[in-house]
Amino acid sequence: MAAADELAFHEFEEATNLLAQTPNEATTRGDQLVPQRHVAVAMDSGGSYGAEDEVEESDKTALLQEEKQQPGFWTFGYYQSFFDVDTAQVLDRIKGSLLPRPGHNFVRHHLRNRPDLYGPFWICATLAFVLAVTGNLTLVLAQRRDPSIHYSPQFHKVTVAGTAIYCYAWLVPLALWGFLQWRKGVRERMGPYTFLETVCVYGYSLFVFIPTVWLSGALALALSAAGLVFTLWPVVREDSRLAAVLLLSVVVLLHALLATGCKFYFFQLLPPEPAAPPHQATSQPPTVLLSPSPPPPRSAAA
Repeated sequence: MAAADELAFHEFEEATNLLAQTPNEATTRGDQLVPQRHVAVAMDSGGSYGAEDEVEESDKTALLQEEKQQPGFWTFGYYQSFFDVDTAQVLDRIKGSLLPRPGHNFVRHHLRNRPDLYGPFWICATLAFVLAVTGNLTLVLAQRRDPSIHYSPQFHKVTVAGTAIYCYAWLVPLALWGFLQWRKGVRERMGPYTFLETVCVYGYSLFVFIPTVWLSGALALALSAAGLVFTLWPVVREDSRLAAVLLLSVVVLLHALLATGCKFYFFQLLPPEPAAPPHQATSQPPTVLLSPSPPPPRSAAA
């Protein structure tokens, strides 16, 4: 029974007396609290939710502005995306430049609308270094064959090679891209590559010269020029036949001039090995055959 009494509800005398003395106070406080509570709910439902919607919309607008707003070309952020490439992609593009074949477009099959500057930059740097080193090695071999040739390290060849390679890999694609843009106005069906795609094609086409720079320059030139022709043909074939043939001929000619100039400037022809002097037999005095002297005449007295 005691437990049941403890669990039963009890009325408190103080609360009963307070309600009896001020019966309208509860109603007044309730009237004051309810509107405030309704105001709070109204603010939460109308004000705070509306504010959250405005914040969410402002966040979306900021994100869209960040996506649309690109950094200036004078900042590193502008060029960061051009170096965003992994090793597998670079190796795939190098392999594609080494094995050109008709109907295989380097831009469509390997770049896939994502040209990079990482591969062309390091290919040009490596090629310039290899040209300078092998050029010095040819002088060393020439001195060993001909002691009259004086050898001194020619460090200026690194600067010459770097300037020539980087100018070729940037200025020639720029001129080619400008010409194709001009021809696009003449031939509406032409869809030229972008400038970065053109630079990327030329940069990767130079890789074949690195392993063959001292072995077979003609083979490297043939593979590299073939890759350029097969890549540019889908674009220039929409132009007139004369313009397409002239453009591809100029591309191959400039490529041949680069290879020939590097060969004659950086690689000195080795002098022929001196031939051994012919073996000379020791001269002996000629043998004189003396005829026997006739016997003396006998005297008559004998």
